[in-house]
Amino acid sequence: MKIVNIKGQIELLSGLHIGGGDDTMKIGGIDTGFIKNINSDQPYIPGSSLKGKMRSLLEWNNRLVSYGKGKPFSSELLDEIPEPDKQNAKILLKLFGDHSSKNKFGITRISVGDCQLSKEVFDRKLKYSEEKVENTINRQTGTSDGGLRHIERVPAGVKFDFDIRIKVLDEDSEDELIGMVKNGFALIENDYLGGSGSRGYGRVKFHISE
Repeated sequence: MKIVNIKGQIELLSGLHIGGGDDTMKIGGIDTGFIKNINSDQPYIPGSSLKGKMRSLLEWNNRLVSYGKGKPFSSELLDEIPEPDKQNAKILLKLFGDHSSKNKFGITRISVGDCQLSKEVFDRKLKYSEEKVENTINRQTGTSDGGLRHIERVPAGVKFDFDIRIKVLDEDSEDELIGMVKNGFALIENDYLGGSGSRGYGRVKFHISE
């Protein structure tokens, strides 16, 4: 077995919001906070958020979503896939794991670590939190209905470090596994990361350093 590391930075091109588990109500404060490290109080991107978004978009891109009926694609559905799409479906199951009880592909190949703030953020003394106020506009009057929401975001320009590790077994193609990860990066860049993407949040750029 060989383990390949893919490292780099995620650059925010617009404000990013990934919700945290706020357990207190702050009068006049933030309604929806960003997820933070409990010890440092600094925002981070959970590896599960990055991995989940990548897998979801790859399933859409490879025309697999309709077979799963809302659930992650599994090997139980492989026989239903047309031959041209079947090879990519197998690579996806190797990379992200097979939820089927009849797992045909062994261990999950990909491991996605939590993405911490880049050293550059601190060197340049960048702000890594902003408050975005949103409201709902009355369609008839064109004025605010008064339902203000206070959203905490990490602002554009901030960077996070990512570290992805891929197990390449003897029967695997390293190029196929890495190629699917890079395709996942491209899909996220053309979509968004985190929540509220339809309102312009979560536009990102991946920079691979090694």
